[in-house]
Amino acid sequence: MTMRDLRLLSGAVALSAAGDLILVVVLALRVHDLTGSGFAVAALFAALMGPIALLASPAGRLVDRTETRRTLALVSVAQAVVATGLVFAGGLAAILPLAALLGAGAAVAGPAEAALGPVVAREGALAKANGWIESARYIGYTAGPLIAGALTAAGGARVALAVNAASFAAVAIAALLLHARREPTPVAAAERRRLPGGPWRRREDGAFALLFADPTLRVAVTAATAGLLFISASMTVEVFYVRDVVHAGGAGYALVFAAWTAGMVAGAAGLAPRAKRSLAATAMLALALQGAGMAAAACWAVLAWVMAGYLVGGAGHGVKNVLMRTLIQERVTAARHGRAFAAYGAARNTAELGALGIGGVLVAAIGAQPALLIAGLGPVVAGLAALGAYRPSSAAALSRRIASATSSASPSASNSARQASGSNIG
Repeated sequence: MTMRDLRLLSGAVALSAAGDLILVVVLALRVHDLTGSGFAVAALFAALMGPIALLASPAGRLVDRTETRRTLALVSVAQAVVATGLVFAGGLAAILPLAALLGAGAAVAGPAEAALGPVVAREGALAKANGWIESARYIGYTAGPLIAGALTAAGGARVALAVNAASFAAVAIAALLLHARREPTPVAAAERRRLPGGPWRRREDGAFALLFADPTLRVAVTAATAGLLFISASMTVEVFYVRDVVHAGGAGYALVFAAWTAGMVAGAAGLAPRAKRSLAATAMLALALQGAGMAAAACWAVLAWVMAGYLVGGAGHGVKNVLMRTLIQERVTAARHGRAFAAYGAARNTAELGALGIGGVLVAAIGAQPALLIAGLGPVVAGLAALGAYRPSSAAALSRRIASATSSASPSASNSARQASGSNIG
């Protein structure tokens, strides 16, 4: 691991995250003010996240079959152009398609950045490198809402959106400055040559099969996705909760958002690197903590209390994200990281799309405060249920290891069995 490349990649991630949150805060408030509709706010988030789910397979294949650093740079330039268009977009009819184009770029940029992580990491220091990268992301997330509030107050929404566009250009420059390269492997290149004359996709190389064939990842990804089906409803709900129930206004909304992301930094940098064993189980405990903090925030509509709850929930979120990222990188071969992370992003965003609609319905049906409570309790149930599922999985993995040890299997077969077992569960 060269510290120069790790700093460059982390800096690019921080800039991208800050720009994303500037965009989310400014556009969410603009759509709220334009329409006053929870469904319109949900449509905005759906436009941003829908392409990540829909384009998972082609985006993952693109990342695995091209030089990843160059791909990240080109996509970031395209996003800068689209984001510039948002500066001048005045109505919902213009905002939604431009947001969808940014989402299409994110479908490629996210897996590309995740696939570059192991390339810049020193051998045996993958979790530490992930902690750096995720901490940088959350620092960007923390700064983004505050920058959005300051820029909007000083120069209006267009100034904030112009800064967001500039952040994409900065990511492109940082990507081009990286010394690390992730070239397509011979296997990936052969797959690319066979595609025109063969099947569209072989089952064993499918993006989702890479995650769900592994018993540890299957449980962890299922639980994380189920938790998102609830907690992502908060993306719609919290705008109305903070502004209409807590009566904190736009500045209060930015502070609550910043409290969550500050907690994410603390979790990723201070807590996640200490998890040496039982990574999947620790990730599920963090998922439960993430929901518990949000549920607590819904119990008392006072700004300071809401910020405290979001700080705790954000810490759980940070730990869960670092450990899930490390699990996928360790349990999927490096040549397939693009597809694996595209599938993980698609699973997450599919759940988030459903949650956004649910959030709009809940706000209209029962109000923002009960809706936020429900959104927080879902991840608690999902995380605890996954912890219960790990115990029998661990017993099955132990049986497989005993059987393997008493057989005359070759060393390579033993390694394969060990990779297939849930040994990270602990």
